[in-house]
Amino acid sequence: MPHTHTHRKEIIMGNSTKSGYELRTELLGMAIGILEHRVQRQFENEHLKPEGTRQAVNPYATEDVLVVAEKLMDFVNKK
Repeated sequence: MPHTHTHRKEIIMGNSTKSGYELRTELLGMAIGILEHRVQRQFENEHLKPEGTRQAVNPYATEDVLVVAEKLMDFVNKK
């Protein structure tokens, strides 16, 4: 049986080493947090408006999470 070797991209952050999978998972969590805070802030701002002028706040979509996560990943990969 031939021996196969898989390569794993690892990024060293501080004193810990994270695989690409771990880093992407963390970035997705950060992206969700950013979007949740953004929606919450928009919701709170709408409630400051007088009755009758308030508008619905749209929730974020999966695509929004991916866009923000990719921006974070671009920042991490920047040299």
